[in-house]
Amino acid sequence: MDKLNNPLGEKKISTLLMQFSVPAIVGMMVSALYNIVDRIFIGNKVDLGAFGIAGITIVFPIMIVLMAFGVLFGIGGATLFSIKLGQKKYEDAEKTIGNAFILLLIAGLSFSILGQLFLNQILILFGASAEVLPYAKEYMRIIFLGSTFQVMSMGMNNFIRADGNPKIAMLSMFLGAGINLILDPIFIFVLDMGMAGAALATIISQIASTIWVVGYFLGKRSTNKLRLANMHLKKTVVLTVISLGIPPFALQLANSLLNIVLNKTLITYGGNLGISAMGIVNSLQTLLIMPIIGINQGVQPIISFNFGARKFDRVKEAAKLGITAATLLVLLGYLATRFIPTQMVALFNQEPELLRLGTFALRRWFLFTPLVGFQIIGANFFQAIGKPRSAMFLTLSRQVIILIPAIMIFPLFWGLEGILYAAPFADLISTVITAFFFFNGLKNLERKAAVI
Repeated sequence: MDKLNNPLGEKKISTLLMQFSVPAIVGMMVSALYNIVDRIFIGNKVDLGAFGIAGITIVFPIMIVLMAFGVLFGIGGATLFSIKLGQKKYEDAEKTIGNAFILLLIAGLSFSILGQLFLNQILILFGASAEVLPYAKEYMRIIFLGSTFQVMSMGMNNFIRADGNPKIAMLSMFLGAGINLILDPIFIFVLDMGMAGAALATIISQIASTIWVVGYFLGKRSTNKLRLANMHLKKTVVLTVISLGIPPFALQLANSLLNIVLNKTLITYGGNLGISAMGIVNSLQTLLIMPIIGINQGVQPIISFNFGARKFDRVKEAAKLGITAATLLVLLGYLATRFIPTQMVALFNQEPELLRLGTFALRRWFLFTPLVGFQIIGANFFQAIGKPRSAMFLTLSRQVIILIPAIMIFPLFWGLEGILYAAPFADLISTVITAFFFFNGLKNLERKAAVI
């Protein structure tokens, strides 16, 4: 590729957005399927039903913490790996792969040991009631046993992308999700393994993904290799990996905290049925939000390159086109929540009470969802132009700074309905704040570029 005529600075923005965003959207949707597929199959098994969904919902924040460590060492390591490649320091790049591999291994094994030793205490801490505890326990005991593979497959997949093979990285996600989709009904329904079956299907799929990812770095397809000699931890490498991985790691932990607060508040005001209903709503929300995250991943390098090249008209065009695409996509999902909410909830469970409460919750929680496309792309616009503090503040404003206090305060006045209206309140206020920052940022692009 001619460095003077990089397509990011020349090709039509809409073409670039399609080229970069579509694989990212597919990858995000596939990765989201693990937990959602488990909830659908568990919710439709007669002897599990609402309690089974509640069990999966309670453990979801724990799964997010597992993912957070995959992100910490995976994204942090892949970023350092890319920097070293750019500097043509190829031995240092391979040292980074080896160190990240060991860090992921240590994190996964630590989760396995601590999870087995303190399973009950962890689940109760995360909000499991006496009725839901057996379901959550049956699921998480197996998940903790295989947590090394979950952390490893997620973390090392980032290196495949950084090694210059995004399609192979996407295929590894397809492999895991596909195996999970096939095994779930076999283990849950045919073999009647219930919650344990769902967990076992997840772990087997993650083992397959891990073998695929590690095999890639040991085989001929990879440019850079995973070598035993590079697995001795080096202090400078470890600290740099952690520092580069902290921002996405912090966002994952914030998301886990949000889910813990939500579950604990729901058990007070809505009981186990409230937990089950919001578990379904959260699954549907994931399906709506993941395409926006994919568009964000696609638009970020376009904005960053053109910002660095001082092509500010292209920066503005990319940002506005990204926001338009994200809004249109989320609007399609939003319309479904307005016209067929009951049918959407029925995918997970058809118990009359859960259907009624799930539909009620879905219509209220998603009230201002069309604003979310702008809020997410607008917040991450600042990450793309080298302003991570602004990006972090705007991202946390919706998920943590506004939503968590609203979840805790609103039900004091309006009960369960107050929890449900906390989300549209956070969507509205965070969008107003983001709009102020975003339009001010567009006006001052030239000044911001001079500072970088």
